[in-house]
Amino acid sequence: MAGGPGFDGVTWHAACNNGNCVEVAFQDGWVGVRDGKQERGPILAYTEAEWVSFIEAAKQGRFDLARLEPGAR
Repeated sequence: MAGGPGFDGVTWHAACNNGNCVEVAFQDGWVGVRDGKQERGPILAYTEAEWVSFIEAAKQGRFDLARLEPGAR
């Protein structure tokens, strides 16, 4: 995350399923992603363009588990 923000004082938005939470925040053109159970844990940082590309691919189903299995198309 060289050159990226520290994500201090941001509002984190959570999505949870069966007690597993992923939190996302936006600051200065960067998107931060962290484990909701580890608020002081590591933060993965992406540029806004990288995040938009990821979300679009997810919406298209390109990361569905069935597609990621060995031998899947």
